[in-house]
Amino acid sequence: MSGKEINKDKIKLSQSLNLSSFKDFLVNAFVVLASFAKGSGNGRRGRLFRRSFFLREWQNIAVIGLVIAGIISGIVTYAALNEAPPFGSSPNMVIWMLNADLVILLMLVATIASKLVGIWSGRKRDVAGSHLHVRLVYTFSILAAAPAIIMTVFSAYFFHFGVQTWFSQRIQTAIAESQAVAQAYLEEHKQVIRADTLAMANDLDRQSMMLIGNAGALEDVVQTQSMIRNLSEVIIFDSNGRVLARSGLTFTLEFEEVPKYALDQALLGDVVVMTGGNDDRVRALVKLNGFVDSYLFAGRMVDQKVLSHLNATKQASESYNNLEERYSSLQVTVNLIFVVVGFLLVLIAIWFGLILARQLVTPIRELIAASDRVRAGDMTARVGSFKNMEELDYLGRSFNRMTSQIEEQQSELIQANRQLDRRRRLTETVLEGVSAGIVGLDDKGVVNLANSSAARLLLREVSDMTGRPVSDIFPQITDLLDRAHDRPHKVTQAEIPFVLDDGSAKIFLVRIAIELIGEEEVGAILTFDDITELQSAQRKAAWADVARRIAHEIKNPLTPIQLSAERLKRKYLSQIKDDADVFSQCTDTIIKHVGDIGHMVNEFSSFARMPEPVMKEGKLLPLVKDVLVLQGQAHNDIEFQVHCDDKNIATKFDAHQIRQALTNLIQNAIDSIHGADDVSQKGRIDVVMGYYDDQIFISLADNGAGLPKDENISRLMEPYVTHKAKGTGLGLAIVKKIMEDHNGALSLGAPDWLKRDKNYSDLGGATVVLLMGNHSL
Repeated sequence: MSGKEINKDKIKLSQSLNLSSFKDFLVNAFVVLASFAKGSGNGRRGRLFRRSFFLREWQNIAVIGLVIAGIISGIVTYAALNEAPPFGSSPNMVIWMLNADLVILLMLVATIASKLVGIWSGRKRDVAGSHLHVRLVYTFSILAAAPAIIMTVFSAYFFHFGVQTWFSQRIQTAIAESQAVAQAYLEEHKQVIRADTLAMANDLDRQSMMLIGNAGALEDVVQTQSMIRNLSEVIIFDSNGRVLARSGLTFTLEFEEVPKYALDQALLGDVVVMTGGNDDRVRALVKLNGFVDSYLFAGRMVDQKVLSHLNATKQASESYNNLEERYSSLQVTVNLIFVVVGFLLVLIAIWFGLILARQLVTPIRELIAASDRVRAGDMTARVGSFKNMEELDYLGRSFNRMTSQIEEQQSELIQANRQLDRRRRLTETVLEGVSAGIVGLDDKGVVNLANSSAARLLLREVSDMTGRPVSDIFPQITDLLDRAHDRPHKVTQAEIPFVLDDGSAKIFLVRIAIELIGEEEVGAILTFDDITELQSAQRKAAWADVARRIAHEIKNPLTPIQLSAERLKRKYLSQIKDDADVFSQCTDTIIKHVGDIGHMVNEFSSFARMPEPVMKEGKLLPLVKDVLVLQGQAHNDIEFQVHCDDKNIATKFDAHQIRQALTNLIQNAIDSIHGADDVSQKGRIDVVMGYYDDQIFISLADNGAGLPKDENISRLMEPYVTHKAKGTGLGLAIVKKIMEDHNGALSLGAPDWLKRDKNYSDLGGATVVLLMGNHSL
């Protein structure tokens, strides 16, 4: 390989590149890039950057321009590096193109960084489709960047091994041998002309005596010597530069001034060999010792081509050695060029990957956003057409058809739901207006419908009943429900007793109808009425009629019997001599029992013909105290107490009937105290008066035997139900009737609200509460 060929293999480029300025530009460029990347996310610089380069409406156009410019710049840079026409060997062109590549590189990096920041920000905000967008960008970037990176790595690799061939041992040996051959050739010419010049000087010195002062003879000798020794030129001159003689061939040659160092060296006796200024001659200078201040300057022509090759060989060797010394910096520079161009291609590829990812994600994002709107209830959500992507466009059209159908069906469902809602409200209104309890059951016996009357009758909340098995709420109905399932086409009914949570007993008339669809049982409708009061009223009416008939049939003969007994006693007591005491005792017994029967008949009459109350406004406390005083005088063994915070409790009431009610209750309490197991304990009756909601209450508590444990408490208020040996069972019935006439009620036992009253004390016996309307409000 010749030096000229090596020069064509990038040596000229390495000589002409200004490495220091190019590296400085790289450092400054990356500093600017870092500042742009830092400010592209936030801050004033980032906002200005986005506003100036990345306005949304111009962004695509600007990026397309950058991509085109990058492609063109890369092609031109490659052409300049390869010295392709019209650039040739132009280092400045390469530097400018590299600068242009870096500017485009910076702009693309800033653009892509802004895009990536936006994508990452969308992922942080959990924007629809952002996670897929990030994955697509990552995948496309890897796929796009991998070829460019591989190309850059292999280019640098091939360049490295290509340059290694430049500095192989064979190349170095060839260049060294070429330089040695050229040097030897030139040295040979120098030695020959040295010898010829020295021999000619010796000849002239030997003839110096004849030639000094004889210019013509000197000229002839010089001419002869130059011809004999084949010298191209011969000149004899003194130190002042005056020519003393010359050969004929030198007339056409311009005498060049001899360097001073050559004269000084020749003055010392040396033969000085040098080449001419035009590189076509080899000259020698020597001092003539036989002459005064004279020098012999001889020259021989050398082939111009040979000298040119010798000079080129020398320059190539020097350039090769220089290139070998700068091999590391050259490799770094070329690798940087590869990296810049490769990075530019990578960024272009990544940008196309971003565009492709956005084209794929945008329809998906629109579909997700529309789906979210549909999920939120907006059935008018539609997506646009995606003409460039047929599959996604088909998906969008399918989505639009689906939402249109859903919108139509939703409208129909809304209309149907409105009709059902109107029917439901009508049904609820009807059910709420019904006094009977209505409960709907599903096929498993779970309550799915209950009106307020059902909740009120069972002392529950509607929400507490719904969703629970009916067996948990109304266990007494289980048998009746089974009978209803055995005869699903008929209504099954029965009277069922039921004890509420407050301990009160009720009697419900229950009817069950099985709901059928075809022959399949899908549920049941249960209706029930509280017939407790109805049965009580019926029994009261029946007993009142019985009492009236008994009073009428028994009271009529009682008076004649009593009068006859008294008459017998008065008329015959004095006439009977024997057993007069027995006769008197018998008549007294008849009179006494007739009185008892009369008293019983009077109670029957009172129960049967309870008069209408005469309501007059007055205070209750004095009435209560009067009753207690009378009872206290009659029963000294019992302590009576009254507690009332408001001494002026007043309302409208019938004093006679309230007095009768209190007397009956107190008498029952006295009987209970006398019938207690512990007769040593002093009897006590506490009366508490006060207000409960909008009613007035009077409670009576004793420390007697208490209410019967084995009897339904509510039955104690029915006529002729008694646990006393001589009781008629009409006392509580009369009291209940009196309280009902006063818009009140009779309650057996202490309710919870009474137990919270500070004046109430549980004495261990029975507690009875009278409630009456507060007509003074």
